[in-house]
Amino acid sequence: MSGEALALPRVQCPNHPDAILVEDYRAGDMICPECGLVVGDRVIDVGSEWRTFSNEKALKDPSRVGDAQNPLLNGGDLTTMISKGTGAASFDEFGNSKYQNRRTMSSSDRAMLNAFKEISTMADRINLPRNIVDRTNNLFKQVYEQKSLKGRANDAIASACLYIACRQEGVPRTFKEICAVSRISKKEIGRCFKLILKALETSVDLITTGDFMSRFCSNLGLPKQVQMAATFIARKAVELDLVPGRSPISVAAAAIYMASQASAEKKTQKEIGDIAGVADVTIRQSYRLIYPRAAELFPPDFKFDTPVDKLPQL
Repeated sequence: MSGEALALPRVQCPNHPDAILVEDYRAGDMICPECGLVVGDRVIDVGSEWRTFSNEKALKDPSRVGDAQNPLLNGGDLTTMISKGTGAASFDEFGNSKYQNRRTMSSSDRAMLNAFKEISTMADRINLPRNIVDRTNNLFKQVYEQKSLKGRANDAIASACLYIACRQEGVPRTFKEICAVSRISKKEIGRCFKLILKALETSVDLITTGDFMSRFCSNLGLPKQVQMAATFIARKAVELDLVPGRSPISVAAAAIYMASQASAEKKTQKEIGDIAGVADVTIRQSYRLIYPRAAELFPPDFKFDTPVDKLPQL
Protein backbone atom coordinates (compact mmCIF):
# COMPACT_ATOMS: atom_id res chain seq x y z
CA MET A 1 0.00 0.00 0.00
CA SER A 2 1.41 3.39 -0.94
CA GLY A 3 2.22 6.10 1.60
CA GLU A 4 -0.44 8.39 0.06
CA ALA A 5 -3.18 5.85 0.72
CA LEU A 6 -2.27 5.69 4.41
CA ALA A 7 -2.16 9.49 4.89
CA LEU A 8 -5.04 10.95 6.91
CA PRO A 9 -7.05 13.84 5.41
CA ARG A 10 -5.69 17.19 6.61
CA VAL A 11 -8.11 19.53 8.41
CA GLN A 12 -7.76 23.03 6.95
CA CYS A 13 -9.76 26.17 6.27
CA PRO A 14 -11.10 26.20 2.66
CA ASN A 15 -10.45 29.96 2.42
CA HIS A 16 -7.06 30.00 4.20
CA PRO A 17 -5.42 26.57 3.70
CA ASP A 18 -2.04 27.70 5.11
CA ALA A 19 -3.45 29.16 8.36
CA ILE A 20 -2.55 27.33 11.60
CA LEU A 21 -5.86 26.37 13.20
CA VAL A 22 -6.61 27.31 16.81
CA GLU A 23 -8.10 24.59 19.03
CA ASP A 24 -10.81 25.57 21.52
CA TYR A 25 -10.47 22.81 24.12
CA ARG A 26 -13.61 23.82 26.04
CA ALA A 27 -15.92 23.64 23.02
CA GLY A 28 -13.89 21.03 21.10
CA ASP A 29 -13.71 23.23 17.97
CA MET A 30 -10.94 23.87 15.44
CA ILE A 31 -11.15 27.54 14.39
CA CYS A 32 -9.45 29.42 11.56
CA PRO A 33 -7.64 32.46 13.07
CA GLU A 34 -7.99 34.44 9.81
CA CYS A 35 -11.77 34.36 9.26
CA GLY A 36 -13.14 32.67 12.42
CA LEU A 37 -14.65 29.73 10.51
CA VAL A 38 -15.20 26.62 12.66
CA VAL A 39 -13.45 24.01 10.52
CA GLY A 40 -13.86 21.03 12.84
CA ASP A 41 -16.09 20.38 15.83
CA ARG A 42 -16.33 17.80 18.61
CA VAL A 43 -12.55 17.31 18.66
CA ILE A 44 -11.57 14.71 21.25
CA ASP A 45 -8.89 15.72 23.76
CA VAL A 46 -6.83 12.56 24.39
CA GLY A 47 -4.86 14.10 27.29
CA SER A 48 -5.51 13.52 30.97
CA GLU A 49 -8.29 15.55 32.64
CA TRP A 50 -6.98 17.33 35.73
CA ARG A 51 -10.13 18.44 37.54
CA THR A 52 -10.11 18.60 41.31
CA PHE A 53 -13.28 18.84 43.39
CA SER A 54 -13.35 20.38 46.87
CA ASN A 55 -14.21 17.14 48.67
CA GLU A 56 -11.59 15.09 46.76
CA LYS A 57 -8.56 17.32 47.19
CA ALA A 58 -5.40 15.39 48.11
CA LEU A 59 -7.42 12.16 48.44
CA LYS A 60 -7.86 10.87 44.90
CA ASP A 61 -5.95 10.94 41.63
CA PRO A 62 -7.53 13.83 39.67
CA SER A 63 -6.72 12.11 36.36
CA ARG A 64 -10.11 10.52 35.64
CA VAL A 65 -9.60 9.54 32.02
CA GLY A 66 -6.39 7.51 32.24
CA ASP A 67 -3.07 8.13 30.50
CA ALA A 68 -2.70 9.93 27.19
CA GLN A 69 -3.33 7.76 24.14
CA ASN A 70 -0.36 5.62 23.08
CA PRO A 71 -0.52 4.67 19.36
CA LEU A 72 2.18 2.00 19.82
CA LEU A 73 -0.10 -0.16 21.97
CA ASN A 74 -2.93 -2.29 20.56
CA GLY A 75 -6.25 -0.47 20.76
CA GLY A 76 -4.49 2.81 21.45
CA ASP A 77 -4.28 1.94 25.17
CA LEU A 78 -8.01 2.69 25.59
CA THR A 79 -9.64 0.52 28.28
CA THR A 80 -12.91 0.49 30.22
CA MET A 81 -13.25 -0.20 33.95
CA ILE A 82 -16.54 -1.49 35.35
CA SER A 83 -17.26 -0.24 38.86
CA LYS A 84 -18.46 -2.48 41.65
CA GLY A 85 -22.22 -3.13 41.47
CA THR A 86 -24.54 -1.93 44.24
CA GLY A 87 -28.07 -3.01 43.22
CA ALA A 88 -29.62 -6.47 43.33
CA ALA A 89 -29.47 -6.72 39.50
CA SER A 90 -25.67 -6.60 39.65
CA PHE A 91 -25.39 -10.01 41.36
CA ASP A 92 -26.45 -13.54 40.44
CA GLU A 93 -28.23 -16.00 42.73
CA PHE A 94 -24.92 -17.03 44.30
CA GLY A 95 -23.99 -13.45 45.19
CA ASN A 96 -21.26 -13.17 42.55
CA SER A 97 -20.94 -9.99 40.52
CA LYS A 98 -22.42 -10.37 37.02
CA TYR A 99 -20.17 -7.76 35.43
CA GLN A 100 -16.47 -8.14 36.03
CA ASN A 101 -13.34 -6.52 34.69
CA ARG A 102 -11.29 -8.79 32.51
CA ARG A 103 -7.57 -8.24 32.37
CA THR A 104 -7.37 -4.53 31.58
CA MET A 105 -4.20 -4.87 29.50
CA SER A 106 -2.96 -7.77 27.39
CA SER A 107 0.34 -9.41 28.26
CA SER A 108 1.92 -8.20 25.00
CA ASP A 109 0.91 -4.59 25.73
CA ARG A 110 2.26 -4.89 29.26
CA ALA A 111 5.60 -6.24 27.96
CA MET A 112 5.84 -3.40 25.42
CA LEU A 113 4.96 -0.79 28.05
CA ASN A 114 7.69 -2.10 30.36
CA ALA A 115 10.18 -2.02 27.47
CA PHE A 116 9.19 1.56 26.58
CA LYS A 117 9.82 2.60 30.20
CA GLU A 118 13.23 0.91 30.14
CA ILE A 119 14.11 2.64 26.84
CA SER A 120 13.07 6.02 28.23
CA THR A 121 15.16 5.45 31.38
CA MET A 122 18.26 4.45 29.38
CA ALA A 123 17.86 7.45 27.03
CA ASP A 124 17.57 9.83 30.01
CA ARG A 125 20.80 8.51 31.50
CA ILE A 126 22.83 9.36 28.38
CA ASN A 127 20.85 12.52 27.50
CA LEU A 128 19.28 11.32 24.24
CA PRO A 129 16.50 13.43 22.67
CA ARG A 130 12.87 12.43 22.26
CA ASN A 131 13.10 11.61 18.54
CA ILE A 132 15.59 8.80 19.29
CA VAL A 133 13.30 7.41 22.01
CA ASP A 134 10.37 7.39 19.53
CA ARG A 135 12.45 5.63 16.85
CA THR A 136 13.64 3.06 19.43
CA ASN A 137 10.05 2.40 20.53
CA ASN A 138 8.97 1.84 16.92
CA LEU A 139 11.88 -0.52 16.28
CA PHE A 140 11.07 -2.50 19.43
CA LYS A 141 7.39 -2.77 18.45
CA GLN A 142 8.31 -4.11 14.99
CA VAL A 143 10.69 -6.71 16.46
CA TYR A 144 8.25 -7.73 19.20
CA GLU A 145 5.32 -8.19 16.82
CA GLN A 146 7.41 -10.24 14.37
CA LYS A 147 8.36 -12.62 17.20
CA SER A 148 11.68 -13.18 15.39
CA LEU A 149 13.78 -12.88 18.57
CA LYS A 150 11.91 -15.33 20.77
CA GLY A 151 13.93 -16.42 23.76
CA ARG A 152 15.86 -13.15 23.98
CA ALA A 153 15.27 -10.86 26.96
CA ASN A 154 13.15 -7.79 26.19
CA ASP A 155 15.74 -5.59 27.93
CA ALA A 156 18.43 -6.89 25.56
CA ILE A 157 16.24 -6.22 22.53
CA ALA A 158 15.42 -2.72 23.85
CA SER A 159 19.13 -1.96 24.36
CA ALA A 160 19.99 -3.13 20.82
CA CYS A 161 17.10 -1.07 19.39
CA LEU A 162 18.44 2.01 21.20
CA TYR A 163 21.90 1.39 19.70
CA ILE A 164 20.40 1.05 16.18
CA ALA A 165 18.22 4.17 16.61
CA CYS A 166 21.28 6.22 17.62
CA ARG A 167 23.15 5.02 14.53
CA GLN A 168 20.20 5.72 12.23
CA GLU A 169 19.67 9.22 13.65
CA GLY A 170 23.33 10.12 13.09
CA VAL A 171 24.32 10.32 16.78
CA PRO A 172 25.93 6.90 17.33
CA ARG A 173 26.82 5.64 20.78
CA THR A 174 29.31 2.88 21.50
CA PHE A 175 28.24 -0.56 22.74
CA LYS A 176 30.00 0.23 26.03
CA GLU A 177 27.94 3.40 26.50
CA ILE A 178 24.68 1.50 25.92
CA CYS A 179 25.91 -1.33 28.15
CA ALA A 180 26.70 1.15 30.96
CA VAL A 181 23.06 2.31 31.18
CA SER A 182 21.43 -1.12 30.76
CA ARG A 183 21.58 -4.36 32.71
CA ILE A 184 22.66 -6.39 29.69
CA SER A 185 26.15 -7.53 28.70
CA LYS A 186 27.90 -6.05 25.68
CA LYS A 187 28.03 -9.48 24.02
CA GLU A 188 24.24 -10.00 24.32
CA ILE A 189 23.48 -6.50 22.97
CA GLY A 190 25.80 -7.24 20.01
CA ARG A 191 24.00 -10.53 19.28
CA CYS A 192 20.56 -8.86 19.39
CA PHE A 193 21.86 -6.03 17.19
CA LYS A 194 22.81 -8.46 14.39
CA LEU A 195 19.56 -10.44 14.73
CA ILE A 196 17.40 -7.28 14.59
CA LEU A 197 19.15 -5.99 11.45
CA LYS A 198 18.52 -9.38 9.81
CA ALA A 199 14.90 -9.65 11.02
CA LEU A 200 13.87 -6.14 9.95
CA GLU A 201 15.99 -6.29 6.76
CA THR A 202 17.40 -2.89 7.61
CA SER A 203 20.92 -1.50 7.76
CA VAL A 204 22.90 1.21 9.52
CA ASP A 205 25.63 3.48 8.19
CA LEU A 206 29.20 2.57 9.03
CA ILE A 207 30.51 4.53 12.00
CA THR A 208 33.47 6.85 11.38
CA THR A 209 35.96 8.61 13.64
CA GLY A 210 34.10 11.91 13.11
CA ASP A 211 30.92 10.52 14.70
CA PHE A 212 32.55 10.50 18.15
CA MET A 213 35.17 13.24 17.94
CA SER A 214 33.12 16.29 18.98
CA ARG A 215 31.53 14.46 21.94
CA PHE A 216 34.80 12.98 23.22
CA CYS A 217 36.64 16.33 22.93
CA SER A 218 33.77 18.18 24.58
CA ASN A 219 33.72 15.75 27.51
CA LEU A 220 37.49 16.15 27.86
CA GLY A 221 37.17 19.95 27.88
CA LEU A 222 39.44 20.39 24.85
CA PRO A 223 39.33 23.62 22.81
CA LYS A 224 37.96 23.81 19.26
CA GLN A 225 41.44 23.96 17.69
CA VAL A 226 42.44 20.63 19.25
CA GLN A 227 39.13 19.03 18.22
CA MET A 228 39.58 20.16 14.59
CA ALA A 229 43.19 18.91 14.60
CA ALA A 230 42.16 15.51 16.04
CA THR A 231 39.41 15.19 13.42
CA PHE A 232 41.90 16.04 10.66
CA ILE A 233 44.50 13.57 12.02
CA ALA A 234 41.98 10.70 12.24
CA ARG A 235 40.58 11.34 8.76
CA LYS A 236 44.08 11.58 7.24
CA ALA A 237 45.20 8.40 8.99
CA VAL A 238 42.26 6.50 7.51
CA GLU A 239 42.89 7.98 4.03
CA LEU A 240 46.58 6.95 4.17
CA ASP A 241 45.53 3.47 5.39
CA LEU A 242 47.75 3.73 8.48
CA VAL A 243 45.24 2.01 10.81
CA PRO A 244 43.90 -1.08 8.98
CA GLY A 245 41.56 -3.18 11.07
CA ARG A 246 41.38 -0.67 13.93
CA SER A 247 37.99 0.42 15.26
CA PRO A 248 37.01 4.06 14.61
CA ILE A 249 36.75 4.64 18.38
CA SER A 250 40.36 3.59 19.06
CA VAL A 251 41.60 5.66 16.07
CA ALA A 252 39.64 8.69 17.34
CA ALA A 253 41.14 8.23 20.83
CA ALA A 254 44.69 8.01 19.42
CA ALA A 255 44.12 11.11 17.26
CA ILE A 256 42.86 13.06 20.29
CA TYR A 257 45.92 11.96 22.28
CA MET A 258 48.28 13.10 19.51
CA ALA A 259 46.52 16.46 19.01
CA SER A 260 46.35 17.17 22.74
CA GLN A 261 50.05 16.30 23.24
CA ALA A 262 50.98 18.77 20.49
CA SER A 263 48.87 21.52 22.09
CA ALA A 264 48.93 23.27 25.46
CA GLU A 265 45.88 21.24 26.64
CA LYS A 266 47.63 17.90 27.20
CA LYS A 267 45.57 14.85 28.19
CA THR A 268 46.82 11.47 29.40
CA GLN A 269 45.92 8.15 27.79
CA LYS A 270 43.90 7.22 30.89
CA GLU A 271 41.80 10.41 30.74
CA ILE A 272 41.02 9.83 27.06
CA GLY A 273 40.43 6.10 27.60
CA ASP A 274 37.90 6.74 30.38
CA ILE A 275 35.86 9.04 28.12
CA ALA A 276 36.16 6.95 24.94
CA GLY A 277 35.65 3.63 26.72
CA VAL A 278 38.87 2.05 25.40
CA ALA A 279 41.89 0.65 27.25
CA ASP A 280 45.20 2.54 27.48
CA VAL A 281 46.95 -0.24 25.56
CA THR A 282 44.46 0.09 22.69
CA ILE A 283 45.19 3.82 22.41
CA ARG A 284 48.96 3.10 22.45
CA GLN A 285 48.66 0.48 19.69
CA SER A 286 46.75 2.86 17.39
CA TYR A 287 49.07 5.77 18.28
CA ARG A 288 52.17 3.74 17.35
CA LEU A 289 50.68 3.11 13.89
CA ILE A 290 50.15 6.81 13.15
CA TYR A 291 53.20 8.27 14.97
CA PRO A 292 55.81 7.59 12.21
CA ARG A 293 53.91 9.90 9.82
CA ALA A 294 52.75 12.45 12.39
CA ALA A 295 54.22 15.38 10.43
CA GLU A 296 51.85 14.63 7.50
CA LEU A 297 48.76 14.26 9.68
CA PHE A 298 48.45 17.69 11.32
CA PRO A 299 46.47 20.46 9.55
CA PRO A 300 48.69 23.17 7.99
CA ASP A 301 47.37 25.96 10.23
CA PHE A 302 47.83 24.08 13.53
CA LYS A 303 49.71 26.05 16.22
CA PHE A 304 52.14 23.66 17.90
CA ASP A 305 52.90 24.02 21.61
CA THR A 306 55.06 20.89 21.38
CA PRO A 307 56.85 20.20 18.04
CA VAL A 308 56.17 16.94 16.18
CA ASP A 309 59.66 15.57 16.89
CA LYS A 310 59.09 16.08 20.64
CA LEU A 311 55.81 14.11 20.76
CA PRO A 312 55.83 11.02 23.02
CA GLN A 313 56.98 7.90 21.15
CA LEU A 314 55.41 5.34 23.51
